[in-house]
Amino acid sequence: MAEIVLHQDMAAGAARYIPRTDATFRDWIAVLAGALGALMATLDISITNAALPQIQGAVGATGTEGTWISTGYLMAEIVMIPLAAWLSRVFGMRRFLLWNAGLFTLFSIMCGMSNSLPFMIIGRIGQGFTGGAMIPTAQTLVRTRLPPHQMPTGMAIFGLIVIFGPLIGPAVGGWLTENLSWHWCFFVNVPVCAGLIALLTIGLPKQALRWNEFVQADWLGIGGLALGLSTLTVVLEDGQRERWFESPMIISLSIMAALGITMLLVAQRTAIRPVIQLRLLLNRNFASVILIVFTVGSALVCISYLLPQFLAGVAGYNASQSGSVLLLSGVPAVLLMPLLPMLLGKVDPRLMVTVGLLAFAGSCFLDTNLTTQTGQPEFFWSQILRGAGQILAMMPLNQASMAAVAPEDAGDAAGLYNMARNMGGSIGLAVLGIFIDRRNQAHLAHLRESVTANSVMGQEQIGARAANFLATHSDAAHAKLQALGQLLQQIKQQAVVMTYCESFFVLGIALLLCLPLALLLKKSDTGDAYAGH
Repeated sequence: MAEIVLHQDMAAGAARYIPRTDATFRDWIAVLAGALGALMATLDISITNAALPQIQGAVGATGTEGTWISTGYLMAEIVMIPLAAWLSRVFGMRRFLLWNAGLFTLFSIMCGMSNSLPFMIIGRIGQGFTGGAMIPTAQTLVRTRLPPHQMPTGMAIFGLIVIFGPLIGPAVGGWLTENLSWHWCFFVNVPVCAGLIALLTIGLPKQALRWNEFVQADWLGIGGLALGLSTLTVVLEDGQRERWFESPMIISLSIMAALGITMLLVAQRTAIRPVIQLRLLLNRNFASVILIVFTVGSALVCISYLLPQFLAGVAGYNASQSGSVLLLSGVPAVLLMPLLPMLLGKVDPRLMVTVGLLAFAGSCFLDTNLTTQTGQPEFFWSQILRGAGQILAMMPLNQASMAAVAPEDAGDAAGLYNMARNMGGSIGLAVLGIFIDRRNQAHLAHLRESVTANSVMGQEQIGARAANFLATHSDAAHAKLQALGQLLQQIKQQAVVMTYCESFFVLGIALLLCLPLALLLKKSDTGDAYAGH
C-alpha cells in the first residue's frame, strides 16, 4: 500500500509530496531469512560452549586443546564478517548466502560426527567462516530491502536476534546435552538450515556474477585482514592461558598480527576500493556507534563468561540451571518486542542509548555484592535490568550505524559494526582474564595472611572443623589435615567471589564511560533516518 508523506524542501521553501511504498512480502521473506541466518550463527558458539566438557571428552582433548573448538570458530568468524560485503558484491547476495547456508549445514554435520580433535576443529573453522557471513548480511538486507519508514521494524528484528541468540544458547545447549547428546548441538542446525535455504530461494532475486570485482579486488588488504584478525583473535583468546609474551607461540602470532594489520592499513592508501572501508570511521556519528558497540559487546561477552563461571564454580549449578539464569535477561526483550519499532521511530536514539547504558551499568553494580550463597533469586533483578539495558542500548545502535552512512556503504558499515562487537568481546575477555588472574592472586594472598594457622581466627576455624572430622575418623592428625584443606578451599572460594564482584564493578564503570559518546549519535526522524547524510 502506498502512503503519501509530506516533505519540506528547505531550499525552495515549498512542500512536496512523494509516495512512500511499503516493503513487499518477498522483501520481508528476505529480511526474515537474513535474521534466521544471523540467529543460527550467534547461537552456535554459545550452544557449543555449554557442551564443551562433553565434546572434549568425546574427541580426546585436554582442557587446553579443547579451547580450540571455540577459538577456531571465532577466528574464522571475525575474518569473514568484514569480507562479507565484498563477497556479496562478487557472487550476488542470493548465491553467496545459499552457498554459505549449504556449507554451514555440511560443516555442522562434520562437527556432530567428529571423533577426533583435528576433525572437530576443521569443522568449527568451516562453521565460523560460513556462519560469520550471515551476521552482517542480515543487517545489509534490512538496509537495502526495506523502505525508511519500516527500517525500525527490521532493525528491531536484527537487534533482538543478536542479543537473544547468545542468551538462549547456553540453555538450549545444556538441555540438548543432558537430554539427548552433545552431537545434537550441531545436528540441530540441519533442519534450521533447510528452512533458511527455502526462505533465501524465495526472498532473494538472482544476481549476475561480477568476476571483475574478484579479479580487481584489494588482495593486499584481504591478505592483511585475514592474517591480522585471525592471529590477533588467537592471541587474545589464548594469551592469558599461555602467559602472554612468555610464550614463543604468542610472540610469533603477535608479530604476524602486526604485519597483517600493517598490510591492511597500507591497502587503505593504495587500493582503488579497499576491501574494508576504514574511512567510514572518519564519520563522527559512525565512529561513536563503533566505540559504544565495542564496549557494549565487550560487556555482553564478559558477563556471558562471568555468570556461568560463578554459577558453576561457586553456586554449583549445572549447564541447564545456569542457562535458566541467563534467560532471565531475555524477558525484557520479549516484553518490549511489540514496542521496539515505535520506540526506534519516535524516541531520540541518544536518549534510548543513554538510558540503556545506565540500566546496563546499574545491573553490573547490583552484582557487586555477591557471596558464596548467591543463587538464581539474587540474580533476578540484575538480570531483568541487564536485559532492558541491552535492548535499549543495542537497538538504537543498530539503527544509528545505518543512519550514519550512505546506502551504498551499508554492507561495509555492517561489517565494521559486527566486527567491532566481536572484537570488543575478544579484547574484553582477554583483559578480563588478566584482571581476574591478578586480582584473584592478590585477594588470595591477603586472605592467607589474615587467616593463618597461628592467628586466633585460624586456630578457631581449624579446631572446629577438625572436631567435626574427628567425630567420623579416629585419627586426629588426619582430621586436622582435612580441616586445613577445607579452610584453604574456602579461602580460595572467597577470593574468587571478591574477584567477580570487582569484575562486575569495572564493567559497570566501562559502560558509564560510554555515556558522552551517546550524545554524538545522529538525531533524525524516521523518514530521514537512513538518508546517509
